[in-house]
This record gives sequence, structure tokens and C-alpha cells, in this order.
Amino acid sequence: MHILNTAKKFKIKVNPILLKHKILASLFFEPSTRTRFSFESAMERLGGSIISLAEAKSSSASKGESVSDSIKIVDKYCDVIAMRHSLEGSARLASEVSNNPILNGGDGANQHPTQTFLDLFSILETQKKLKGLNVALVGDLKYGRTTHSLAYALGMFGARLFFIAPPSLQMPSYVTHDLKKLKAKYSTHTEPERIMPKLDIFYATRIQKERFGDPMEYEKVKDAYIITNKLLTKVKKNFKILHPLPRVNEINYEVDNTPYAYYFEQANNGLFVREALLALVLGKV
Repeated sequence: MHILNTAKKFKIKVNPILLKHKILASLFFEPSTRTRFSFESAMERLGGSIISLAEAKSSSASKGESVSDSIKIVDKYCDVIAMRHSLEGSARLASEVSNNPILNGGDGANQHPTQTFLDLFSILETQKKLKGLNVALVGDLKYGRTTHSLAYALGMFGARLFFIAPPSLQMPSYVTHDLKKLKAKYSTHTEPERIMPKLDIFYATRIQKERFGDPMEYEKVKDAYIITNKLLTKVKKNFKILHPLPRVNEINYEVDNTPYAYYFEQANNGLFVREALLALVLGKV
């Protein structure tokens, strides 16, 4: 809540010299648009500087350098590191060898915690609360790191969770095991229609082609859920659709013009949340 409250202050007013003389190392070994740009824009807007890696093949990783060695070197050139890597647990590994703060921009199919903060910020912004909401997480729940992180967070706020996915892409057992420890309420489904009238938040995700080893398996599930206006006929007035983006075809473009679409505002909120995170880990607020 402290992070969300700090982000709210930054959304109202930004301090353009808060991080002057501070350097962000933006290390993205996997493709990214919103996460990388929002981290870099946040640093610039707070008066800091950036050194950036936008793809693994432009770094010594392409020569076989390990994650830990890369971090040990980059750590010497900056004050804070934001990173994305295909290796699950890479951010934790980086934190063990770095003297500077590490912000996890996504580690493989594991977690995406900074996305969760902007998701929570957007939910709070639209619902005026975080406790006791009905939330559907929809699509690729097996490989979708955003849904793993968000499920944990919402479970802590007492949300009623609906996991909607093809059987082969349901929420991993290690996540549901942890949710049981939190005494979080959840159920698994394959179709969204009957659940729609109950929901406050519909969190859509794309089926992640890059996570599939077998192209035929991807073809079987790629069009599992396509949200159209027809699906929204009986939803609550406060209902909102979120999506970590990019979308492929899981949200029809006609939905963009409804009062329920909030995914572009959600992406914009990433800027304020990451401003807050950078300022907080650098001890400036």
C-alpha cells in the first residue's frame, strides 16, 4: 500500500530532479515494450540517467557470459538495475550478487512483480478498494507470469479468484498450493460466460506462443478466448477489463470503445508505479 500511495502522489505531481545523478541499468534480455519504456521514462522524468540493453544478442550474454557475471559488471556502472530474463529466478540470482537494488521486470514464466503493482494500482483506481473483489484471471495461466504474481497479491486482499483457462494452461499447482496457505478463495473454469455477471475485474492475457515448445499445441489453444461486446451484456457497472499487453486477438477492438476497457490506462499507470519503485529503492521518498 505504501508503494501504491507513493505512485498516486507521482501521478499527481512528479519531481523532475529527484533522481538527478542516479543511473538506471535497464537490462532486458527478453523483448519488452511497456515494461522497459516505462522504467526508462520513469527514470528520465525523475531526472536520472539510463544505460540500456534492449536485447541479449547485443551483450556478452551472446558470448556465453552468465547472468551473475553480467550483473557483477553492470552493477559497477549504475545505482539501480531493472531487468528481464528468460531464466526463472534470474532476478533473485541477480540480487544475490549485486550491491545495488534489483527490480524484476519478469523472470521467464515465473513472476512479474512490478506489473502486479501497476495492476493493483489500476484495480484500486477503478474499484476504490482492493479487498473482497471478484476477479477472473483468463487465458494463459500456466506460463503467464503476470497472473502468478497477481494471484498471490489478490489472495492477500481476500479476493474471490476465478481461473479461466484451457485445461492445459491452468494455474500451476505450486501457485494454487500457496494460495491455499493464504486461505484464498479460488475456482477453476474453462468458460467465462456464467461468471461474467459476478465479476468486478476481468484480467485477460494472451496465449504466449513463445513459451510453447510444440507449435501444434499453441495452435490448439491460441483462440481459446476472444472477448467481444456480446460477452459484456450482463456485466456490473463497475466492471473493468485489464490486460498486461500486448494483445494478439483475445480482446476484439470493438471493446476498446466500451466503458469497461481499462488496459491502456493500466499501461499508463506503469509509469507512476515504476517512478515510485525507483524512488523508494534509492531512498529518495
